[in-house]
Amino acid sequence: MSDTAASLRRKITSAGELESVVSTMKAMAASSIGQYENAVRSLDDYYRTVQLGLAACFRHSDTTRGGPRESGAIGAVVFGSDQGLVGQFNDAMADFVVETLAKLPGKKTVWAVGERIQSRLADTDMQQGAHFAVPNSISAITPLVGLILIEIEKSREQTDIGQIYLFHHRPHAGAIYTPISQRLLPLDDAWRRDLAAIEWPTNNLPEVMDDRAKTLLALVREYLFVSLFRACAESLASENASRLAAMQRAEKNIDELQEDLKQNFHRLRQNSIDEELFDVVSGFEALTTLRHRSGEATGLKG
Repeated sequence: MSDTAASLRRKITSAGELESVVSTMKAMAASSIGQYENAVRSLDDYYRTVQLGLAACFRHSDTTRGGPRESGAIGAVVFGSDQGLVGQFNDAMADFVVETLAKLPGKKTVWAVGERIQSRLADTDMQQGAHFAVPNSISAITPLVGLILIEIEKSREQTDIGQIYLFHHRPHAGAIYTPISQRLLPLDDAWRRDLAAIEWPTNNLPEVMDDRAKTLLALVREYLFVSLFRACAESLASENASRLAAMQRAEKNIDELQEDLKQNFHRLRQNSIDEELFDVVSGFEALTTLRHRSGEATGLKG
């Protein structure tokens, strides 16, 4: 069924309205990327400070003693998205989680951050734990991290989960984002040795005052907090970068669609004008022929 001029005009109007929505979403995604990337950069300094504090605690302690045993089930915190229009963001993460955890022995439980990633992980054979909503601002990340830490602690006390892994996307200049994983717990000997080996930035070596155990516990809590906070911020920056790229592709497709619609509209309008001109010319020729015949008949009669 061929389009009419009226239907083409409606499609052109609808495409224009859709382009306006896409432009707005693109602007929002670009703005969000900036705030989350700034948060990640700010966390780098804080993360470094926490590392130095832990290094000071471990510098004069025995880092060769046996650490937490790497046994039991595995828990995984996976960051995804609640909203769509992010391309392969959640599919790529789900595939990465399945592939990575398949190499590790033991039962797996996943805690999903985001409805979209939760629905994809639900199709796997991994046990589904609690799931959380994706924060919509920087200020909403802190409460989320608190809830995740409470869930991790509860699961480690009530079940046989012995290892905790963290999965999220990290912004990457060449490919928008890249999926990464990090073992969050247990804090083993290798982790302590790496921290103890960190070079102190000044010639004044640190000394832990008062209760070393309490200081270490506080720093470990901050380490877990900042690790989860940074993972969430990087995931949100990657999500918005993916959405921005998707909106740019959509905008390009809409521009091409509008161009095709406008060409079809102008072609249809030109065909209509041509038909009207043809009708006028045909009518003029018919009238001229009729007058010519009428004149000839009058001349013969006279």
